Amino acid sequence: MEETTVPEIQRTNLGNVVLLLKSLGINDLIHFDFMDPPPHETLVLALEQLYALGALNHLGELTKLGRKMAELPVDPLLSKMILASEQYKCSEQILTIAAMLSVNNAIFYRPKDKVVHADNARMNFFLPGGDHLVLLNVYNQWVESGYSMQWCYENFIQFRSMRRARDVREQLEGLMERIEVDITSSEGDYIPVRKAITAGFFYHTARLTRSGYKTVKHLQTVFIHPNSSLFEEQPRWLIYHELVFTTKEFMRQVIEIDSTWLLEVAPHYYKAKELEDASTKKLPKKVGKTREELG
Repeated sequence: MEETTVPEIQRTNLGNVVLLLKSLGINDLIHFDFMDPPPHETLVLALEQLYALGALNHLGELTKLGRKMAELPVDPLLSKMILASEQYKCSEQILTIAAMLSVNNAIFYRPKDKVVHADNARMNFFLPGGDHLVLLNVYNQWVESGYSMQWCYENFIQFRSMRRARDVREQLEGLMERIEVDITSSEGDYIPVRKAITAGFFYHTARLTRSGYKTVKHLQTVFIHPNSSLFEEQPRWLIYHELVFTTKEFMRQVIEIDSTWLLEVAPHYYKAKELEDASTKKLPKKVGKTREELG
């Protein structure tokens, strides 16, 4: 163990820090006098990510979108997802999903003596499409129950987490008015919701290959978490909320997407060629030379 803990700025995602400093007018972050300077690579990665999200222009200055993102006290990927929901007319749903994601996976619980009941209760919330829609479904049903504590108890859901999600959602909704984003709803239609999530999290894409799931850009081997609603379905393209390493590198909170959406939301980041499905490509008829040709 180290004698002193590593300062937080040296071990976290710097996206928010960079956005905040840029919004305060501090542009040269590489030479900024941090009390505990973060690793140079981490800072550069944060700048690259914000550029890809459209929060910074090619000169490293905040864009109009970046200013709005800086107003939202959440991870840049989440704030981009929230702002994209205006275009896809589903901000009601996306605000709920963002609030549920921000309570860190503490929604369901599994008491040891009632594992089967708890798992059945969780499966009752499953919707086709993925885990983000499950979270949305849980929240909407809780609202219908009148924010009932008893309902949470019966469905093996943490009441305190739900209450916190409601507080976060209310706070985000208030900020939406401040940055003049209209609250819209795509009631029952989940394609716009999944597109808005893709617009924020296109960085976190994985595709199914012959040897399992691999992230698209870095070709890292990843696995769907066993608790996921998509664990047995194995869709071809996924977006994940985060990677968690336990026994393997697991994707937590995954949603199924269509690869064409990546070109729609991030044409600057993905090229059509790298999104072609290897499984649909046919091998050329003639792979090698015949014995006669070789003489």
